[in-house]
Amino acid sequence: MEQISGAQAPQASVLCDMAPIGLCATSSSRVILRCNEEFARMFGYRVDELESRSLVMLYPSERKYQLTGMHGGPVLRETGRYSDERLMKHRSGHLLWCHVVGRYYTPQDQAPFSTWMFEDLSERKGRSVTLTAREREIVALLAKGWTSKEIARFLGISYRTVEAHRGRIGRKLDASTTVEIVAKLAGLY
Repeated sequence: MEQISGAQAPQASVLCDMAPIGLCATSSSRVILRCNEEFARMFGYRVDELESRSLVMLYPSERKYQLTGMHGGPVLRETGRYSDERLMKHRSGHLLWCHVVGRYYTPQDQAPFSTWMFEDLSERKGRSVTLTAREREIVALLAKGWTSKEIARFLGISYRTVEAHRGRIGRKLDASTTVEIVAKLAGLY
């Protein structure tokens, strides 16, 4: 086994830049402070086109950006961590299904910031069935254990609309329960 001394080991910045997943650091106002090449590639940009820009440009809509902040921000500040699966927007306009994990940090005598990992799940999630953007949102919330009423309130739509989407998702997947829907999309069935 090859031995590498501390002096020969790659620097942290090289590890971040070469990571096979998207990484970024954002300010408390959700502005991208720094990102790696994989993060920029995932969204169809160059690194310099993203740094110092608001994350809002990577969301399907400003409303989705606001809703995510309203839901995730308090959790991130309270616990120091947040993760979810969400739809994000590529430069071309097509939507990406992303797994997102973040960590909040407040260094002494500096402004707070968060570090984030973004993984594009689009190919894995969309392989066996095609879901609309709204159906993917609903599935992500169902996977968190939310009820149809909670989802309706969060998305600003009616309970009956959520139930209609849930029914279509079930038919597409040949699943009759929420557990079956989530399990089939997770590849457990």
